[in-house]
Amino acid sequence: MAEPILQVNSVTKCFGGLTAVNNVSFEVQQGEIIGLLGPNGAGKTTLFNVISGFYAPTSGTIIFNGKDISGKPPYTLADRGIGRTFQVVKPFAGLTVLENIIIASFLRYPKRKEAERHAWKILENTGLADRADVSAASLTLAGRKRLEIGKALALEPTFLLLDEVVAGLNPTEADKTVELILELKKQGMTILIVEHIMRVIMNISDRLVVLNFGEKIAEGTAAEVARNPLVIEAYLGEAAA
Repeated sequence: MAEPILQVNSVTKCFGGLTAVNNVSFEVQQGEIIGLLGPNGAGKTTLFNVISGFYAPTSGTIIFNGKDISGKPPYTLADRGIGRTFQVVKPFAGLTVLENIIIASFLRYPKRKEAERHAWKILENTGLADRADVSAASLTLAGRKRLEIGKALALEPTFLLLDEVVAGLNPTEADKTVELILELKKQGMTILIVEHIMRVIMNISDRLVVLNFGEKIAEGTAAEVARNPLVIEAYLGEAAA
């Protein structure tokens, strides 16, 4: 088997006396979609923030493409090929949809014309081309979430972290976002996704990693995880397990 694109090795993150992530390890292979599951407060977003450079791990290491990136700032990781979306979408509200994508495109294309040309490709790929000239503030939630993905894609990442990009969408909007994610996988993108909508994350993930109280309690295919007693207990309570 080829070397993993991402290795999370015994990662712990503490905030004072609170241990938000405790000794978590897993690997992601090139081209996989890995789902990160867990009840509220399980440590998913904290782990996301450690992987994407917003937090340095208290202990443990993050290895990306064979190099230790633990504690490297987000702009360094973006340059190395890691893109991410945010659970709370915050577009540049005073700019158009196109301008939002152009700003992100400057990382790879420092000249305005090249950045704009690249941005148009992103808009076409994400289904936002017909909204290019409207204010980002006028987009629906589904549009803003798609714009969030577009900004991340404009960085030309090889590894993409998606933080609840389907949450809050109606079934039709959710299905369109799933189609986009699967198309990205088809193009060779490696994806780590946090999502609370079970039908989405169970159906699109090659493997799942489940956290509870900051610790990894399960890892495997959707079928394996769904029948794991620790996972059932974490979501439904001890009686169900």
